[in-house]
Amino acid sequence: MSRSIFFAGLSGGGLQKPRESDIVRDLKLLCRDQLNVAHDAFRALVNLSDSPLTISPLSEPAFVSFLVSYIINPHAILADLASMLLSNLTSSSAACNILLNLKITAIPDTRLPNGIFTVDSRSASCPAPVPYPSEKEISVSALPLLVDAFVQGATIGDIKDLEKRKRKGELHFLANVFANLTVSPIGRNYFLSPQPTNVLKPTENLGFPLSRIVPFTEHRDQIRRGGVASTIKNCAFLATGHKCILSPETTQIAIPPNPTTAPGIDALPYLLLPLAGPEEFDLDDQDKLLEPLQFLPPTKQRDPDPSIRLTLIETLTLLCHTRWGRDYLRAHGVYEIIRVAHEHESNENVAEHIEKLVQLLKGDEPERALPEGEDIATLEVDESQVDRPAYFAPVGGVASALTQLQSQNQSAEVEEAKKVDEDDEDDRIEEI
Repeated sequence: MSRSIFFAGLSGGGLQKPRESDIVRDLKLLCRDQLNVAHDAFRALVNLSDSPLTISPLSEPAFVSFLVSYIINPHAILADLASMLLSNLTSSSAACNILLNLKITAIPDTRLPNGIFTVDSRSASCPAPVPYPSEKEISVSALPLLVDAFVQGATIGDIKDLEKRKRKGELHFLANVFANLTVSPIGRNYFLSPQPTNVLKPTENLGFPLSRIVPFTEHRDQIRRGGVASTIKNCAFLATGHKCILSPETTQIAIPPNPTTAPGIDALPYLLLPLAGPEEFDLDDQDKLLEPLQFLPPTKQRDPDPSIRLTLIETLTLLCHTRWGRDYLRAHGVYEIIRVAHEHESNENVAEHIEKLVQLLKGDEPERALPEGEDIATLEVDESQVDRPAYFAPVGGVASALTQLQSQNQSAEVEEAKKVDEDDEDDRIEEI
């Protein structure tokens, strides 16, 4: 009954967008207020964002720009709540489209750990630097800065004193934002297109954004691990990106039709490590394994979350849908790892998907010859075929919300790729 108060005045139907109520508008403004007030306002919006009626007013560009700018700012005390809200909003395609094209106003400032001050982040819980930055304002893409913030937030969890942290928030929920963005072809293309690692130096140190987040498949936080696993899986639906996803960092590679090259993502070790245990292999099998998977310590454990294990198996299955991908996985010990994982798998659904993967790896290959030089075909799929994690906090508050959020299932079933006639066996997605 109490929640109904917040939906009073909200309406929408057909082609009409839901209108913003006075309460929602006021809560958005209160997110910029003093710390205690802003904390409760963010909490309320996280709890309300499970309703389609609030998604539209909360996804208007000005508020999304504030949220993103606030998350990027290292001094934002409530950045974790803001990233949780952004995760909920990006469960809708409208918010994803805004974020994928969002540019924010920023000022270079070497005093900040990320070297840039986001102007719209200024609020009572995130004051501007003193003295105010003297450089000129510039307009920069938001996504590279969000990826930067996500990477920086991964290492601060052990520092309990906020004053000693270079960044106040751990930003684990940004992993779900990235997973939601990669539901769309535009999002996948961004994470699989060479981008500068520093927005202030757009022509230097190009790399694939996906390569910056794949190492977190073994992070201690379940939300971060699951969101990253879903992001990799969603990107694997782009057949042109398979060689890039699997190739080592020592290989410069381009993803057609973009001719720009960057170091390979080398995702395979990060897909296999959460599936690997402490078991020893004989020397022949050991030689097939990638170096990070050799001689694992006796304390090594598999990921305890079956939904994350399932997502990783589904990703490997997708990478098997090109001949090049199957050959690469066979040559680098994937079968050896998942064979042992199957022996220790207690979840029936995960075990069934492992068996399907084994069929692709160990099955006979077609004998027909294929013309050389064919381009890789792009496989795009309906949104129902990719993961769109969404986490809505219960009305009870943040503490109970985090407990419930960490137990939710993130994965979706992998649907079979459509068979394409006269496809290139090396490059096109095909059924075996």
